[in-house]
Amino acid sequence: MNDLSLFLPCAAGVEDLLASEVHALTGAQGRDLLSHRGGLRVRASWRDALRLNLHSRLAQRVLVQLAHAPYRSERDLYELASGVPWEHWFTPRQSFKIELTAQHSPLQSLNFAALKIKDAVADRFRARAGGVRPDVDTRHPDVRIHAHLTTDTATLYIDTSGEPLFKRGWRVDKGDAPLKETLAAAMLAACGWWHPEAAAAADPGDAGGCAAGVPLYDPCCGSGTIVIEAAQIACGIAAGSQRRFAFEKMLPFQPHVWQGLQDEARAAEHAPRAPVFGSDVAHRMVDFAQRNAERARVAHAVQLRGGDALQRMPPCEAPGVLLLNPPYGERIAVAGVAGARAGGIAGAGAGAGAGAGAHVPRFGAREAAHTDDGGAFFERLASHWKHHYPGWTAWLLTPDLKLPARMRLKESRRVPLWNGPLECRLFRFDLVRGAVRARPAAAGEPAVDAPAAPPPAAPPSA
Repeated sequence: MNDLSLFLPCAAGVEDLLASEVHALTGAQGRDLLSHRGGLRVRASWRDALRLNLHSRLAQRVLVQLAHAPYRSERDLYELASGVPWEHWFTPRQSFKIELTAQHSPLQSLNFAALKIKDAVADRFRARAGGVRPDVDTRHPDVRIHAHLTTDTATLYIDTSGEPLFKRGWRVDKGDAPLKETLAAAMLAACGWWHPEAAAAADPGDAGGCAAGVPLYDPCCGSGTIVIEAAQIACGIAAGSQRRFAFEKMLPFQPHVWQGLQDEARAAEHAPRAPVFGSDVAHRMVDFAQRNAERARVAHAVQLRGGDALQRMPPCEAPGVLLLNPPYGERIAVAGVAGARAGGIAGAGAGAGAGAGAHVPRFGAREAAHTDDGGAFFERLASHWKHHYPGWTAWLLTPDLKLPARMRLKESRRVPLWNGPLECRLFRFDLVRGAVRARPAAAGEPAVDAPAAPPPAAPPSA
């Protein structure tokens, strides 16, 4: 258990950030830490696997590789799974599930392939446990076994996480299409507010990996994903401190080791070292965010307010970072009262403008208004920023590659990120009064991005 091969899947575009985080948490480097498209391989111990589950903000799961071999047929998959000592990991009294992904597999039926792997696991237990085998539970299994097939190789993993790691355990109240916590963490890292390489810094004077003292503000915070993730970072709260994991039901699990890791994480928590602010036009969403912040134990570290993004003034005197993932597509309407009056939004139940007797929904325009691209709103948002947020740096995640032109701003950087299957860009705008000037690219940092590769058929999915 001290020399395991782990695979940590992540969103496309996050691999380098995850590598920095894993290095900080495990010390792995060089050949022991290899990036792949859509994930990361690391040689580490069982204790490291537990620690990664507890602390990683960017990984989707922590998987232990148990077998890897060429295959040509379903029979080869059966033989491969039969050779894995599953009885070292769980008992026949526990349930399991096979989850299979494939990339250019020649097999005609992936369902049949998964069935053969399931049969191999069950038959091995029958042979070694007096005819007793574990049950299959496709909804709430004790153990998840992941199989990934390429053109000619098969790899088997056991999942130590259970539920995907973006499920931190605190988000109960949520709006439409909420941002995953792992993507929120990737945004915080990509914009430089959070430094994953400092995730395990032992220096008690360290800022916990965040940009010490730099304010962070999300004016379209929704149910609070970005601001709560930021507040936990600012307070040194471990990402997985409020949830359970699949490894707690596995045979290698030692409660005293896990308790020690939890105690170590709790002892590292501290007062917030950077101010975090959030607001939303929909007061219902602000209530959601407040309740989520309380469950995440950061209600004291994040200041939440209701308000229109086109009217909110800076929440503090010192310039900071604006970071937002506004609704886009057909539900991009975040303009609220000011946007509606300016004619920036139109939708069901809403007039064309105040002069036409525009009706503003009770909970704000986010819930009822519709627009094709939100261009008018974003143009007014840019104007508002230029007049009231000089010195701030704005980062905005969107799938619209033409958004800077719509906002009449020039981005100084664009970072490719994938929001599930949706290709996005995280645009950076350096704000000065009345205009926006492009920041010269730092050494080795391109001002624009290379074409992003599509998200891979990753070995295991979230």
